[in-house]
Amino acid sequence: MSKDKKKIALLNDTLRRTFIGGRITQTRGVAALPEETREAVLTAVREFESFEPGDDPYGEHDFGAFTVDGTKFYWKIDYYDRTMEHGSEDPADPSQTTRVLTIMLADEY
Repeated sequence: MSKDKKKIALLNDTLRRTFIGGRITQTRGVAALPEETREAVLTAVREFESFEPGDDPYGEHDFGAFTVDGTKFYWKIDYYDRTMEHGSEDPADPSQTTRVLTIMLADEY
């Protein structure tokens, strides 16, 4: 894995585990869940470590799939420029990248 890919994975892991270093969003379906379920979903995102080659082919740790209470969820990290108008030219450089972690029901993907 390249140095940049390792740095991107580290930045993504930090955002996912701490919710610091970017923006966290959830879909309407997740927002409509009971509070206890939403808390379990957030905990599952923070504790996620099951990176599979099919879901993480570039080793960036930018996607995960998991189940809570029999319901399948996904989380995804996207990279935007600082203005949030375009994709980031260098996701390994936090000075020019805004990370956005979105948590969704699998059927909302």
